[in-house]
Amino acid sequence: CKPEDLDWIIVRENSEGEYAGNGGRVHRGHAIEVATEVGVFTRTGVERIQRFAFELARTRPRKHLTIVTKSNAQRHGMVLWDEIAAELAREFDDVRVDKELVDAMTVRMVRDPRSLDVVVATNLHADILSDLAAALAGSIGIAPTANLDPSRRFPSMFEPIHGSAFDLVGKNRANPVGALWTAVMMLEHLGESDNARRLMRAIETVTAAGIRTPDLGGTASTSEVTRAVCDALSAVPA
Repeated sequence: CKPEDLDWIIVRENSEGEYAGNGGRVHRGHAIEVATEVGVFTRTGVERIQRFAFELARTRPRKHLTIVTKSNAQRHGMVLWDEIAAELAREFDDVRVDKELVDAMTVRMVRDPRSLDVVVATNLHADILSDLAAALAGSIGIAPTANLDPSRRFPSMFEPIHGSAFDLVGKNRANPVGALWTAVMMLEHLGESDNARRLMRAIETVTAAGIRTPDLGGTASTSEVTRAVCDALSAVPA
């Protein structure tokens, strides 16, 4: 796909769902051993994350939201997701909504990226889809993430999608773009829209100039990319 095809925001529920931690193991070490992993989906949690996604989609030019589930096979929690999506779609009638099964979604992301804008999915599904999205954009080293409290009652947290990369420690090869882009998201969240715009412009200027780390096919080091972004930032008008 071409760079202009990718302009997505993936909204991930991260307070419940498949990673809630319910389940266990019995008869360990025996032939009849059983392990269970139980997903938890509450109306409060599902409506909260979907409402956030609808509101976000409403602010973007295309006003388009794709809701991802697996309700053809998971007949309880995923059906609840579908039902709440239908309820909210009536409330947000200015937002164009479509639905996709998670396996079909991977194909659509690769074959028809222009058809997507804002995507909302469960904890597990969005975890996987966001890594695919980062790879399609060029590298998992560039993707930003934010753990947001929509109510703003508590602090939100910001970090690159890739987490720790211990194999790169001390080698000056890690891609700093994920951290820098995450800072853009943090500035936007804090209401610093002008500074967020300036930093994003600097990142785009540097990557367009071919100053990239090896994961993006370049030869620049972490410090060289960072320095180039800082220099470009000073040239972006306030």
